Amino acid sequence: MGVQGLTTYVESNRNFLQDVRFRDSRLVIDGCSLYFRLYFNYGFDQQHGGDYDAFACFLNEFLSALETCNIKPYVVLDGGMDPSDKKFATLRQRLQSRIKEADSICHGRNGSVLPILVRKVFLQVLNQRGIPLVQCPAEADWEIACLARQWNCPVLTNDSDFYIFDLPAGYLPLNFFQWTNLNGKASQRYIPSRCYTTNNLCRCFGGMNRELLPLCAVLTGNDYGAPKETETLLALADVSALGRGGGRGRGKAPVSRVEGILIWLSSFPNVTEALKEVSRLMDGAAGAGRRGQGGGLSSKLLAAMQEYNIKAQSPLAPWFSEGTLAPRGKTSGLAQLPECLSLAAARGQLSPLALDAFVMQRVLLIPQVENSKLASSHCSSRPIRQAVYGILLQKAPVQTQSHGSGSPIFVEEYDRLDLNLSKKQVEPVILWNHIHLDGLSQAPAAVRLGVLFEVLGVTQSALAPVPLHLQLAVAVTGFWLREATPAPSQPLLQALVIGMIYGELTSNNQPGAPRKVPVALDRQRVRSGERRRMDVGATHCLSQWQSCLWSALCLNQLLLVPLPEPNVSLLFSGTLVHGLFRYLKEGWPVESLLPGGSLSGQLCFCLLDAVKG
Repeated sequence: MGVQGLTTYVESNRNFLQDVRFRDSRLVIDGCSLYFRLYFNYGFDQQHGGDYDAFACFLNEFLSALETCNIKPYVVLDGGMDPSDKKFATLRQRLQSRIKEADSICHGRNGSVLPILVRKVFLQVLNQRGIPLVQCPAEADWEIACLARQWNCPVLTNDSDFYIFDLPAGYLPLNFFQWTNLNGKASQRYIPSRCYTTNNLCRCFGGMNRELLPLCAVLTGNDYGAPKETETLLALADVSALGRGGGRGRGKAPVSRVEGILIWLSSFPNVTEALKEVSRLMDGAAGAGRRGQGGGLSSKLLAAMQEYNIKAQSPLAPWFSEGTLAPRGKTSGLAQLPECLSLAAARGQLSPLALDAFVMQRVLLIPQVENSKLASSHCSSRPIRQAVYGILLQKAPVQTQSHGSGSPIFVEEYDRLDLNLSKKQVEPVILWNHIHLDGLSQAPAAVRLGVLFEVLGVTQSALAPVPLHLQLAVAVTGFWLREATPAPSQPLLQALVIGMIYGELTSNNQPGAPRKVPVALDRQRVRSGERRRMDVGATHCLSQWQSCLWSALCLNQLLLVPLPEPNVSLLFSGTLVHGLFRYLKEGWPVESLLPGGSLSGQLCFCLLDAVKG
């Protein structure tokens, strides 16, 4: 969610924010806001598919800073789409915007596109560090606010809706959370930050009633939109004049319409009186023959305000204290998931893609940096997703409106077509040895593994020589080699596999390997000064590989992880793979980077042989 213009308004006024030395506290973290902020604001690669190794190291530094200051993080993540569809138009607009930004980056211009596996790396690092986390069924703002209120601790996010939620311990905007600049004595280290509370804001508007802030958010406009009559109302109330300093004698220069709305609302003692004025203004404008319009708008505004009505008891508190999920109503789409998958979803071990396919029969595919003149990179991985849909929708919880009972079930995939967002109906594929959703937890591991191998087109014997933790990555790479269009070149395949070997060497899983090898490989990275000169063909091909891995990780999770997940931060680093590809394309042999007799060289050729089956 987000309230238009509110972040700019609040953060430009020092009276609304208080300097704090943050330490010795619980902290509820908006996970999605955090990984976006860390990745974008600290300059990690976007052009070459992402540097997941560097991001993982940086995230570990962030978590270590919290630990140094005795801050206990609890991470809450968004899950699938809002099943009410109130936000779907906003989501489509954002997706269209990201398609354009991805194309801009591909042509060496500016843009912001989060690499597709950043969320997976984020979750893997949190699990490695033992950080408590939960993935909500849909958007997490309300659950985050309820938990912070119950625990009386602050929220760390960059979401302007938290300027509206009434949180006793306040909201710490990520923009002011100086975790790289720890202060204080060794035993009393703290993070300099700034804290917002609704009290501070309301005090600046003559002790305004805090219960009016949700009405401010709805009138200003949030991600769910505002009733269409709102603009008429604001014109009748002459809010723009108040923002120019006409209200309450402030005499300020114009700031924003947010301030005008706040000034107007501060003249009312409570929500009831404010909504009475809404009805009066709208009925007066409608004329005698159309009375009652104001009451209709008041009802819409009041309903929209409920998004900010937080409870004293959080539905997430039992999860963090006991590992139990609050019961979901029978009308919830996720209520029909088997318990094993419900728990996996809460742990972040079932992706939003699967949740959306199950509940909404609709998925939004994440745009990547690629050649927009070719088919979307997600086309190559569609057979994997069709298998995911087949497992999920054999007993679909809800028939879409376009398909009556007994009609074929499709999943709507929203993806790039040229530079436009396009919808395609994708039919689920039922495998010959298909597993029923309700029987997943009873299905033997060998059966679930067989389904995974069937979809990826690989045999157990072909993967036998490969270390267990790399088998899924190798199987995906073989699938990609067959399905990608245009077909990947031999140097690109070699560069991708050598990148995996680099991850193995840096993870210390190879005790006999000389430490100088990663340094030699590291020298091949594409450096920041060279990043404008992209090989668009290689970029597109590697985006297809990432899409295949992203989809296969989802399938593996749905099958209750018959193969261990690879550590994605050790598997792929875009600037390294692109640099290795450039080196190998010039005709240098693999042995010049990894001597054939070394452990690393042997593993490299083992993986290459397995990929080719």
